Amino acid sequence: QLQASGGGLVQAGGSLRLSCAASGRTSSTLNMGWFRQAPGKERDFVASISWSGGNTRYADSVEGRFTIARDTTKNTVYLQMNSLEPEDTAVYYCAATSRNWRHRNIAMYDYWGQGTLVTVSS
Repeated sequence: QLQASGGGLVQAGGSLRLSCAASGRTSSTLNMGWFRQAPGKERDFVASISWSGGNTRYADSVEGRFTIARDTTKNTVYLQMNSLEPEDTAVYYCAATSRNWRHRNIAMYDYWGQGTLVTVSS
């Protein structure tokens, strides 16, 4: 089970940190990802991280502004979002997969959180 939190309203240029708490016997060995879905658009890949936290991958649109990290002791994955832009407005979802951590395709992820809304005002 995945529980995402931390969304909210922020001005352009501001920052937010999203959290995704995972529970379950195998959650600590799953690779994790963040996706987002803007109104009227498809759900897109944002970032992913391996189960150990040692490997990460980002969408080009967020590279250098967002950072994904995980605390294995708390079974929690974070998405630190800096220099936010109105184009980052979306519902953000965390997801988990037993497949390769590099996957960007939503079909490769087995478990999904409920989503948290991020709104960036101009």
